[in-house]
Amino acid sequence: MQGRVTHLPADRQGGRVGYSGTVEIQDTRQVAVIGGGPRGTSVLERLIAGHRALGESAPALVIRVVEPHDPGPGHVWRPDQSRLFLMNTPCLYPTVVPVGAPAAGIAPAPVGLSFDAWRERAVEGLVPGLDGDDLAECAGLASRDFPSRALYGRYLAWVFGEVVRSAPPNVSVIHHRHEAVGLDRTGSVRRGAHEWRITLDDGSRLDADDVVLALGHLPAALTPEQARFQDAAARHGLQYWPPAVPADVSWNRLPAGKTVLVRGLGLNFFDAMIQLTEGRGGRFSSAGDDGRLVYTPSGKEPRLVAASRRGVPYRAKASLDSYVPRSVVLRFCTLDRALAFRASGVQPGFDHDLWPLLHRDVLWTYYSTLGRTAPGVFLVPTEAFLADLDAALATDGPGWEVTAGDAVARAVPVDLRLDVEALAHPFAGRRFADGDAFTGAVLAYLDADAAGSAQGEDDPLKMAIGALNAGRTVIKQVVADGGISVASWNAELRGWFEPLVEGLASGPPPLRIAQLAALVRAGIVRFVGPNPSFGFDPEVGLFRAASPWVSGDSFTAHYLVEAMMPANRVSTSISPLMRQMLQEGIVRPATFLGEGGAPVTTTGLDVAGPPYRAVDRSGREQGSLFVIGLQLASVQWGTAIAAQAGAALEAGSRTLLDADAIADAILDRASAWTPSEVPLSAGQQTAAGVTAASTVD
Repeated sequence: MQGRVTHLPADRQGGRVGYSGTVEIQDTRQVAVIGGGPRGTSVLERLIAGHRALGESAPALVIRVVEPHDPGPGHVWRPDQSRLFLMNTPCLYPTVVPVGAPAAGIAPAPVGLSFDAWRERAVEGLVPGLDGDDLAECAGLASRDFPSRALYGRYLAWVFGEVVRSAPPNVSVIHHRHEAVGLDRTGSVRRGAHEWRITLDDGSRLDADDVVLALGHLPAALTPEQARFQDAAARHGLQYWPPAVPADVSWNRLPAGKTVLVRGLGLNFFDAMIQLTEGRGGRFSSAGDDGRLVYTPSGKEPRLVAASRRGVPYRAKASLDSYVPRSVVLRFCTLDRALAFRASGVQPGFDHDLWPLLHRDVLWTYYSTLGRTAPGVFLVPTEAFLADLDAALATDGPGWEVTAGDAVARAVPVDLRLDVEALAHPFAGRRFADGDAFTGAVLAYLDADAAGSAQGEDDPLKMAIGALNAGRTVIKQVVADGGISVASWNAELRGWFEPLVEGLASGPPPLRIAQLAALVRAGIVRFVGPNPSFGFDPEVGLFRAASPWVSGDSFTAHYLVEAMMPANRVSTSISPLMRQMLQEGIVRPATFLGEGGAPVTTTGLDVAGPPYRAVDRSGREQGSLFVIGLQLASVQWGTAIAAQAGAALEAGSRTLLDADAIADAILDRASAWTPSEVPLSAGQQTAAGVTAASTVD
């Protein structure tokens, strides 16, 4: 008999009704996964995979998934969102379950399909339930292309359903279509009694023995500056749009022809850009053989004035048939070399120990690619320069950088030299006569970026960025769980390297940069300038944006849009559940002592080592409360990045390794659990009741 999922819709209330599953509820081990998006789905999959591996000795389980949206996609990946919202990873990259050859020590995946493998099955007609738009998108994509977030949501929903179907008869999955708003210990001392009580947004309660917090993106309080903007908007009849998930925003409320200030040029900017242009009937078309696009307006577009600290958007991904360029081979920033510090008893710093390794690989990748694609540009023979550079990079100690710089100075024209850290500020030190001059400079930057993406493996800068991206995976492993000092984590890794690598390696599909350039040429988009200031101008009663590096021009508007996600910081979250847990001391933010001895609060929760059990206010590790995903930002770097299909679990698929460790811990606890010999009270029966609304067999 296959497993089944019972959905509890938000509009079904009242007492206990008949249960259609295969497991009796009352005296069965109860596991609650709060959050049914990708991370929660991975935990569910690992629980069922581990349970199947245990065979007849496995304990009976009821797994309750608490998620107000459809389980699998959850909130961010809802399949009903606009198909114009694209992922920033190609089809070949993401997965939510282990795929390929089973890794040592983990249970085989009952549903081992990455997104790309699922897409190929859909094209073959082997995925039921997809509509015509889904099938058409699948057929129009290749592995190297960038799918819509809506289609990825379809994959996640399919995985969730298939994982449940694979469950053994003594495992049942119940979806509670509610938001969890409270979590408390039951305080019961009965043998076998459930430890946790979850309060849902309709006032009902669930009891559980183990709880997994897979919360994903949470709403956040506004910063003081954002609160001032919101207050100014309310007082003066303006509109301020705070940080939000793009699919939650009613973009049609921005009027045609009006100026809209947009703060942020990251991934959310491109979602706003495309929804307000192509989403309103505008059309992009090819301008010729140079790859440039032309935009034909519909007349319904607002006029976008965009700004960010660096003044330019994230760089586009390169057009590749692999995630990391095939020509990129890390020679210095290898896992063995990066972990050698810890193995010798040294806690490395990022700037002193790790960045020099990756910096070497980035420089070698750039100059070796330049030598391969344009050997005539060097001032000396290519082979001689690359030999000198190779010898310099192999030099031990701090002198390597000077030696390498000397080799570059002798051989490479000034305009072709690579300054990696300067890439974060492409217009640093430059002043512009007016907004037209700056927008023209950004347009040239966009055209060059789009052309570089089109060259793929033959563009030296894109390959250098590919090396940065490859090294990021290594560094994620090394710095996790205290792998570098706290001061280095905050001031160096998070302080300067994270903005650099995100702006270079976490950018949009190449199409979006080409489209942005077309919108600039069409006069739909302009740019404020680097290091912009935003504020409310009381003299004109409007929002104003200006850059100190652009003379003469500033921009005013009735509308100010924050093109960014809500901050991932547990201490400022306005999620009812997170606020309640913090207030009651169920969890606490991770803190550390700063250089001056004052406590500094990090963005994530305080947790013990893997499998990441939450630490309460008193500092006690809680054996039955687990954390996965974004709220692990205190012990992991890059928690928002999805699992990479085919990557080692400890590397590009770390989130799957975390899910597996949590599942193992829960199953170990369940195997040692003794069910209660005391009947449940009427109130507890209601709390454990199940409404059989729909069942997947």
